[in-house]
Amino acid sequence: MAGGIGVKLTDRAVKAFVAKTELGKKLADGGGLHLFITPAGGATWRIKYRIDGKEKIYSIGPYPLVSLSAARVELGEVKSLLLEGKDPVTHRRVSRAVHAANADNTFQAIAQEWLAMKQKEWSTTHFTKSARAFERDLYPALGKLPIASITPAIVAKAIEDINKRDVLETAIRILQHLNGVFRYAQAKGLCRDNPALPAREILPRKKDNGRMPALIDFAALGDVLRRAEMARLSPSVRMAHRLCAFTAARIGNVVNAEWREFHLEDAQPVWIIPRKKMKVTARELDHRVPLCPEIAAELRKWQEVFGSKGYMFPSPTGNKHISRESIEKVYRVTLDLGRKHSPHGWRSAFSTQARDNGFARDVVELSLDHSHDNEVVRAYDRGERFTQRVELFNWWGVQLAAAQRGAKIIPLVAAR
Repeated sequence: MAGGIGVKLTDRAVKAFVAKTELGKKLADGGGLHLFITPAGGATWRIKYRIDGKEKIYSIGPYPLVSLSAARVELGEVKSLLLEGKDPVTHRRVSRAVHAANADNTFQAIAQEWLAMKQKEWSTTHFTKSARAFERDLYPALGKLPIASITPAIVAKAIEDINKRDVLETAIRILQHLNGVFRYAQAKGLCRDNPALPAREILPRKKDNGRMPALIDFAALGDVLRRAEMARLSPSVRMAHRLCAFTAARIGNVVNAEWREFHLEDAQPVWIIPRKKMKVTARELDHRVPLCPEIAAELRKWQEVFGSKGYMFPSPTGNKHISRESIEKVYRVTLDLGRKHSPHGWRSAFSTQARDNGFARDVVELSLDHSHDNEVVRAYDRGERFTQRVELFNWWGVQLAAAQRGAKIIPLVAAR
């Protein structure tokens, strides 16, 4: 049965045809579109077409779930694909596969794969910090989006929102991670382009000489310590800042410090940082930081108030510990030291003052856990020159305490 030459079907005609339930019969509407009664007795819309000399059938869906008008719309789409030389059945299979892949390949799923791969290369501290940044700054906005659907505009908005907190360094680091995630997705064939590439243009350029800002002379360092004491800081941030100054440790190790690493009741108090937490993880020995009497006494008082379990500087926001950004922002904003001094600057000040005051270079380098450039210095690494390092850190503590009080610092001349 057919609608007749030049005559289009009507809803009434379709209903009458279906009511007869003649198995195997077709009701044509023109252009290859027809209603077919299946062997099971149901009615379904189909389109007969030819491509590459072969006749094929494209199934649309059952009637009355798919109406006559909806079937005609589908016919128009099929004709458009045929004009482009595309097989409608193949095109639909590919589209369904892409849709299914997109449902599984969300940004969060791919980012977690990438992070899991990087975990083998990074230190525990760096991995934990990076994973936390994704959870805090990226997953809420991008997590559920199919990775192939993310555009440069979406990435730019996410990075802008981060930078609005006045955390340029954080925004740059997260954008670097985003580039890594999208390159990984490209390699797996999950997206064609890297939408993170253009986003660098929305961030201001850093205007520095490539070195982290640092104050060097004791008078300026004492002023930083005094201003920090007067500022309104959370207890954890204040104490972390003090530990950073008196140990010249990397800020990542400071915020991630755990009480079990501190031996405050030893004859010589010491902070033993597990090698896996250090920037250089390939060395055999954990990094030992002698604690001068000044900071050891402060840590004991801190322990009396906050206990001796878990992280030394718990976060008031519910995270495991405070973030490095919480300290960096104090220097940059609260103390207005943006281009003058940073938490990392204590390491530069420590190194410069120690060398200027006669301490041996290898003792200073070992104290900072820097790489050594000759085998003689490497040989010392097993003994660690610990006695000399204790002397160095005790000297450093005395100088900082005096500088904070505003006392005049008398340079040493004797080499050690």
